[in-house]
Amino acid sequence: MVNRTDGRRLRSQQTRRRMLDAAIKLFVQNGYGLTTIESIAQEAGVAVQTIYFSFGNKQKILKELIDLHVAGDDDPVPTLERPHVIAALSAEDPHELIRMLARMTREISERVAPLLEVLRNAVITNDDGTELWAANKEQRRVVQHHFVDALVKADALVEGLTPERAVDICYALLGPEMYNLLVTERGWTPEQWEKWAYDGLCCHLIDGAR
Repeated sequence: MVNRTDGRRLRSQQTRRRMLDAAIKLFVQNGYGLTTIESIAQEAGVAVQTIYFSFGNKQKILKELIDLHVAGDDDPVPTLERPHVIAALSAEDPHELIRMLARMTREISERVAPLLEVLRNAVITNDDGTELWAANKEQRRVVQHHFVDALVKADALVEGLTPERAVDICYALLGPEMYNLLVTERGWTPEQWEKWAYDGLCCHLIDGAR
């Protein structure tokens, strides 16, 4: 039996989820600039003050959505401490490590790439979210640096390729900009993008240009 406290908590969680669902729909459909707190409240069926009380402002809503979709859940576990990332970094075969990196990035991009495009456009057109976009880019580089470090430890990098240049290659090939270009704009399937990313990473990082 659910007591009153649990019932209120459940209703609060459901309302918060409804507001986030409304926000992601409007952000992706209309863009950052045309999505207002008022429109999110109307879409979610809540008072405008409920949005402000729950999140504070529009940028914080977008940040929470990005955090949720990068993780795939609301567990407060950092990316590098998640089991699938630990397993990937522990792979003994460099090709398997890169395969798992490409797959992990594809799965995350399927969830979050449209939101990151909203954020990138917000920075360009509204000069809003600059710090959030910079933080997201840095987080991606940190994760990719760990994968490159694993390749370095395995003595798998192409001769003459520095770790920093290897991270730059990962950053370019695996970035949401490239995912959106090929999948959203050009109509590739996520699986086709994953294979392309895997082949490109292997060619540039461990096998050398053929």
